[in-house]
Parts: sequence; structure tokens; C-alpha cells
Amino acid sequence: MTLEQLRVFVAVAERQHVTRAAEALNLAQSAVSAHVAALEARHGAKLFHRVGRGIELTETGRLFLKEAQTVLARAEAAELVLSELGGLKRGTLAVAASQTIASYWLARHLVAYRRAYPGVEVKLIIGNTSQVAGFVRDGTSELGFVEGHIEDPSLASETIARDQMMVVVGHEHPWSKQQPVTFDDLHDTDWVLREPGSGTRSEFEEALRAKKVDFTKLRIALELPSNEAVRSAVEAGMGATALSASVVAAGIEAGLLYDVGVQLPDREFHVLRHNERYQSQAGQALLGIIDPH
Repeated sequence: MTLEQLRVFVAVAERQHVTRAAEALNLAQSAVSAHVAALEARHGAKLFHRVGRGIELTETGRLFLKEAQTVLARAEAAELVLSELGGLKRGTLAVAASQTIASYWLARHLVAYRRAYPGVEVKLIIGNTSQVAGFVRDGTSELGFVEGHIEDPSLASETIARDQMMVVVGHEHPWSKQQPVTFDDLHDTDWVLREPGSGTRSEFEEALRAKKVDFTKLRIALELPSNEAVRSAVEAGMGATALSASVVAAGIEAGLLYDVGVQLPDREFHVLRHNERYQSQAGQALLGIIDPH
């Protein structure tokens, strides 16, 4: 198989649509279909279900997608090594970040990076902390930005920034009128939290352990996969939550959320890199923009 076939397959798989993939790749639809058909025929594997006018990945296709993405990421990393001889005038830098970091912290640094190095394309993948660590581990991303602690001997972790977590409730919650709310009170309400594996969740659990609060006894009413979903549920009156100050700031300012004053420790943002893989000048340049010291 060729890298071009892999690029076409990934484009179709990510969009679940041949026409949109063809537009993104600037290829004819017939050429895209031919590349996919050649892959399937060459290896005797069906990668897509044709359902009506749409397509869906088969189980084989889902397994192959991860491998194809990894191969393309390594090819782009190899190209970046060569492009650096030209002074970062072109290339691709693959970065992964957790939701909180990607949405509320990293974006402004990527804008500054783009202005400084307009020829380098940044590909950002968003996942929870454990997923981001996996992207760096398997080479899909060179850098990973997370707020949770990662114990992995293959990865180097460095503190790059700090963040404050807050416990908030909706404006009609009893705690919005109770002063003060203490750690002993935390078992007395329902909670809406991020899913296990997210940095926000793990940092909250660790903060409670430090205060001798049994996290397993919290009444968890909902576990949701995004900060925005958690915030919206609490704004609508569903219990309490713990989120980054950056995530809840707008809700507090609008009067939709209330900071109950429970003092959680600052948490650290970390950048992950693989211990044995090449550290590109493009990646180093991004870190230099984020932390010029």
C-alpha cells in the first residue's frame, strides 16, 4: 500500500463521506473511490459498509484507521525532520491536548505559533488525558498537553503552566446561599463530573483524597464527556461540579453559576514527550512560545 492510499482512506474514514473527503484532498470522487477499492481488493478486507447513500467503517476499518493514522503521523514527523533544514519554512507538527487545555489555554499559543511559523501546519487532536498520553506513546502526536498526572516510563512529563479548579453550583442550588461550604458538606449533594480518565476528574479525586474526603461516597448523578456538557447540566440545576476556572468564568459572570468557595489546590498543566523519539525544532519552537523562559 502507498501513503497516498492511507491518506485517502483516513480522509474518508474521518469524514464518513467520499465526496467531502475528495473535496478536502482536492481529488476527483472517482479517484478517492478507486484508492479505497484498491486497498480492499489488495488485502481482501472490507473497510466500509455502504449503507444507502452513506458509508460506515467496518470493524476491520476501525482497527485499520488507528494504524493508518499512526503511520501517517510518523511519515509527517520524518518529513518535518528534513524540512527543518530549511528553517521551519514548511512541515507538519502533530499535537494532542485534553479538552480543557485545547479549548481554554492552548488556542492562543497556537495562534502565536502560526504567526511566527506560517509554513508549519499544526494538527491538533483532542481527547481526555489518558487518550492524549496514548497519542504521544504511539507516535500519533509529538507533543501532548494534559492536566492529569501520567505514570508512563516511555513518556517525559514537564510542568508548563498552572490552573485553578473551582467547585460551582447553579444559582438555585442551596449552596448558592450557604456560607461557608466545607469539604464535609460535599457528600450532601448530587454531582455532575467528567468521565473517568479525564484530567479534570483525576485532579478532583486527588484533591479530595488530600483532604481525607472519600470520593467513592459522592453521589454522582451524571458523568459527561465534555466540559461544556458538565457546565450546562449544572447551570440547569443538576447538582455541583468541579471544573477549571477558565471553563466556569463566563457562567459565574452571567449569574448562571455560583462559586461555593471550596478551596481546591492549583493543578499543573503538563507537556508530554516520548523519551526515545526525535524532538523536532518545530515542537521545541512551540514550547518556546508557550514558555519563553
